[in-house]
Amino acid sequence: MSDQRRHVRTAFSCSIKIRHENIGELMVKTRDISDGGVFVILDAQHVPPVGSIVTGQVQGLVGDAPELKMEVVRVEPTGVGLRFIAADGD
Repeated sequence: MSDQRRHVRTAFSCSIKIRHENIGELMVKTRDISDGGVFVILDAQHVPPVGSIVTGQVQGLVGDAPELKMEVVRVEPTGVGLRFIAADGD
């Protein structure tokens, strides 16, 4: 399998609250992040299908972080790769 990523990933761990209609609301940790998305660590029972849209919000900041829409683009045994979706849908 070739690596099709356009953005350089950086190891980064923080807490994110994600929400999806099938899994509800979960607190998860990130594994890495890039300009295009983030990988979050999830148990297999909580993984939404590829193509699903989730909402995510970084936790632990002084103020409330914005809620972002993200698409599940990759599923691995340890979690999922999420692509950031621009506010205009790009």
